[in-house]
Amino acid sequence: MSELTYLSSYSTALQSQVMQMIKDKTLASFLLAKYPKQHQISSDKALRKYVTELKNQYLKKSEPLSKIVFDDKIHVINNALGLHSYVTRVQGSKLKSKNEIRIGSVFKKAPEPFLKMIVVHELAHLKEKEHNKAFYKLCQYMLADYHQLEFELRIYLTQLELFGDIY
Repeated sequence: MSELTYLSSYSTALQSQVMQMIKDKTLASFLLAKYPKQHQISSDKALRKYVTELKNQYLKKSEPLSKIVFDDKIHVINNALGLHSYVTRVQGSKLKSKNEIRIGSVFKKAPEPFLKMIVVHELAHLKEKEHNKAFYKLCQYMLADYHQLEFELRIYLTQLELFGDIY
């Protein structure tokens, strides 16, 4: 099941269902039925506004974000959909820190729920650095169907890798 790079941690039953969809070439129709159109957030400025609104809704007291961008260098194959970085440096006699969120450019042409899932994931890292129970609980607080969206996003990535774009 080498075609299931993104789904390797899921049950064999789910993997078998996806393999059947691959054989039948129905991944695209499955995704388009649930997500008929892509979002309209195509610039870094629009992404910043989108992320900031979500952050202000759920994580008002967390540290500000210094940079929010789509990043062409994030390679989805290496298990990165987005990146959150926290940089601390000494500037004079003060300790300065910066939080950045970078979203893979492949998600410029994706359904809005997938973009939201990735943003929620990266925002959760502002409070929880590790992928632990508290981290996923925070993700679900911000996005109730987080786990389902993550699964369907992985189906979307499989579609992109095997058959190309659907939008």
